[in-house]
Amino acid sequence: MVSYIDASEAPLKNTGQVRLYGPEDFEGMMRAGQLTAACLDELADIVKPGTTTQEIDDFVYQYGMDHNAIPATLNYRGYTKSSCTSINHVVCHGIPNDKALREGDIVNIDVTFILDGWHGDSSRMYPVGQLKRAAERLIDVTYESLMRGIEAAKPGNTTGDIGAAIQTFVEAERCSVVRDFCGHGLGLLFHDTPNILHYGRPGEGVELKPGMIFTIEPMVNLGRPHVKVLSDGWTAVTRDRSLSAQFEHSIGITPEGCQIFTTSPKGIHKPGLQTD
Repeated sequence: MVSYIDASEAPLKNTGQVRLYGPEDFEGMMRAGQLTAACLDELADIVKPGTTTQEIDDFVYQYGMDHNAIPATLNYRGYTKSSCTSINHVVCHGIPNDKALREGDIVNIDVTFILDGWHGDSSRMYPVGQLKRAAERLIDVTYESLMRGIEAAKPGNTTGDIGAAIQTFVEAERCSVVRDFCGHGLGLLFHDTPNILHYGRPGEGVELKPGMIFTIEPMVNLGRPHVKVLSDGWTAVTRDRSLSAQFEHSIGITPEGCQIFTTSPKGIHKPGLQTD
């Protein structure tokens, strides 16, 4: 039998119900989100030819430790790193290692810090040296798709409106949206309800209400949308070996629209390409 005290101290679980958070919660999310975003800003000077993804991961871990934050991925379901580093045709969940980045690579770095219990989750694409035009264009399309999804995130709209905004834009640019992974509820839990699909139809899905907190994190491929997960159980790659890109923000629905918790303090949302 669980007493009230025991229940209040038990870890939160994904109950399947969408949590609604208040203004103080949004402030906690902003602090966590800004810490993650500041770390991603610092990585802009570290990502270059010859740097290993393990060096990137070491930096993320130390940055968290220096700011009293814990990387959420560290030991999460057996994952042993403090970040995900996904290079070229890796769609997501690339595992940092000692292989050096090479001129012309593109890499997504995904970081989530837990600060005072709140999860700040964000990722950005980084160019490694000079890129081919196709890679630059993919990054531009993916970032724009994220921002169009965020624009659709407001009370009265639905999760389907977010997905439709992303899918319509991406497919008009002759790219494809990955369907195997999605955004997710966030807050005191790393992954919570609702799921945020990056494709869909307007008006379908869960109605958006003030107080909801979740990520939007479209993965966009230059080729076909199909992916496979490698034998390590984490690394997802494009089946046709085409390039893949991803951007991610953590947001909260407000009465007027939404608040982005993970905006770049330095304004470098697309490091090495252009500022926004």
